[in-house]
Amino acid sequence: MKLGPGIAKTPLPKGFYAGGVNSGVRKYRPDVGLIVSDTDITAAGVFTQNEAKAAPVLWSQKLVPSNKIRAIITNSGQANAATGEEGIKNNFLMVKALSDVVGCAPEEVLVASTGMIGVHLNVDLINKSLPELAARVTNTAEHFANAILTTDLVPKTISTTLKLSSGEICITGIAKGSGMIHPNMATMLGYILTDAKIEAQAAHTFLKTAVDQSFNMVSVDGDTSTNDCAFLLANGASGIELKNTEDEVLFQNTVIQISQLLAQAIARDGEGATKLIEINLHGGSDLMLARKAARGLTVSPLFKCAIHGEDPNWGRILARLGAEGIPAAELNQMTLKLQGEEIFTSGAPILFDRDKVRGLLRTDSVLVEIFFPNSNNVPVVKAWGCDFSKKYIDINAEYN
Repeated sequence: MKLGPGIAKTPLPKGFYAGGVNSGVRKYRPDVGLIVSDTDITAAGVFTQNEAKAAPVLWSQKLVPSNKIRAIITNSGQANAATGEEGIKNNFLMVKALSDVVGCAPEEVLVASTGMIGVHLNVDLINKSLPELAARVTNTAEHFANAILTTDLVPKTISTTLKLSSGEICITGIAKGSGMIHPNMATMLGYILTDAKIEAQAAHTFLKTAVDQSFNMVSVDGDTSTNDCAFLLANGASGIELKNTEDEVLFQNTVIQISQLLAQAIARDGEGATKLIEINLHGGSDLMLARKAARGLTVSPLFKCAIHGEDPNWGRILARLGAEGIPAAELNQMTLKLQGEEIFTSGAPILFDRDKVRGLLRTDSVLVEIFFPNSNNVPVVKAWGCDFSKKYIDINAEYN
């Protein structure tokens, strides 16, 4: 399983086609993307828990889970969030125009948008581009992946084949995200496509389980977007069903793995990021608290700045874990490792070679391992984030 970039072409599952074009909303890169299927798609979605939901979120969340979706359109540059009734109207005008081009009902079209909040869709430009967009779709992911980028530096795609008991299926993942990244229920924008035959409620369960262990465990800056959404799309074009429990487990684990790789790619591509940070939290008394604490570290400005400065400041880790609610009794038994080097053991600091650990932090990936007594068999919790650099401030001070 390989994650793009570095893949010449990321294949889509059978029966899926995707593309991207420049409508004129943005100057230099594609800004409208389309995923479409030859046949009806079973679709599930999860969406931002931000109360300021964008018009495309309000539209799409009413349609899924569904066994009758044909396409999903995504525009970048204009989020169509905080745009009132006009935003709702413009969203529908874009949906209706695409449904006419594709040849389906508007209710068979999902939408995602990304870009500036408070900016209305330029539906005239977007809608004029849709016939060309539909005519230029291919069975690879790259053009679509590029069309959905905002401040991202690289597209994020991944694909794999999976052998089930009755045959082989394909699963492809696509995501975007760089800033305003702290999902609460979804990724920034994420799409997982498969040609397996899956029912709508099962698709929702597979997606929700994967999101909880991947996109909901990644953060760049602690801000939950108005437009976050993730979709699982299954068109059944392979003719292969999940026949038994073994098939279901294998499929679920693969969707989790794909989602986690995409989540890591999003954190690595965080605005101004120079280092990917992975938190592995072992043990603890409560799974939800463990997830909260691990994710809390990924949003701590002090910790993120320390990692950027390659400073093994364990005090910032301890303080954040305590602030997230880890009980004192557990903190007093905690062991902490940075890049595999023990720097805090059994609730107390130890002497360690600071220069050596600083040297180990001079890399683009940093592993933080936290160990607590595991009286309740809590599984290992993983979270991903990135460092804070001066460039992050520059990007967000000048974003317009």
